[in-house]
Amino acid sequence: MSELTGRLSVFKTYKLYVGGKFPRSESGRVYEVTAGTSAAGAAGKGTWLANAPLASRKDARDAVVAARKAFGGWSGATAYNRGQILYRIAEMLEGRRDQFTAEVAAAEGLSKAKATAQVDAAIDRWVWYAGWSDKVAQIAGGTNPVAGPYFNVSAPEPTGVVAVLAPQESSFLGLVSVIAPAIVTGNTVVVAAAENAPLPALSLAEVLATSDLPGGVVNILSGRTAELSAPLAAHQDVNALDLAGADDELAKELEVAAADNLKRVLRPAPVNWTADPGTGRLLAFLETKTVWHPMGV
Repeated sequence: MSELTGRLSVFKTYKLYVGGKFPRSESGRVYEVTAGTSAAGAAGKGTWLANAPLASRKDARDAVVAARKAFGGWSGATAYNRGQILYRIAEMLEGRRDQFTAEVAAAEGLSKAKATAQVDAAIDRWVWYAGWSDKVAQIAGGTNPVAGPYFNVSAPEPTGVVAVLAPQESSFLGLVSVIAPAIVTGNTVVVAAAENAPLPALSLAEVLATSDLPGGVVNILSGRTAELSAPLAAHQDVNALDLAGADDELAKELEVAAADNLKRVLRPAPVNWTADPGTGRLLAFLETKTVWHPMGV
């Protein structure tokens, strides 16, 4: 019997992440993903990395249905529980740090050192937002002085289903920086991954699926940003849009579509994703509920 000298390489099959499951696009389409443009330490520019599913408008609609179904349970969970789940995501990413470093390096054309810094910052960001879960009410709510025998209390509540266009230039750290603040406050999201670098986002889905995050809280689609964003912006069951990954022209078109059901819209702006994120995105998709209650005499 001859000695085995080699083996067949097993290429990874990337899939969408919708409702806690991993479907292929209903259209059956895929598109080629190639290595990033800066080449230091990564695969050369234009090197084929994988085929990613090319999500369709129906995939986007299915993701909205899944996000809406998950909203009640997720928004009704305790802030402590949501924080624990975000921390669990960070734990699991720490265990797969080398894998994500390699994927980010290839996706963005970064050196191993720079990719490692991006992945470490993304892990830290999950921990940072996890810590805000039971504290955001302290800065977004409170008691209000009124003239009369009433208690008047304002408290933040999640907006609902948020459609997120992930940053195009930061396939992992930027992605985490737009997902984590939306879900930690109780929203559910449908994410269109970076069009040219979707693989870190699709791999993140594998972590989310095994981290106690309920199915449907985060739904991740890969494909053409403009094709996916149009039905999301016009969808009557989407409550808000984060346009981080849209250019100015696309953002204007999506704002017009979003006006039909008065969606909240966070317009794109230059962001240094490695900087302190602050609380802007944490507060962007919260509503304020104010309760009046008569005082006992």
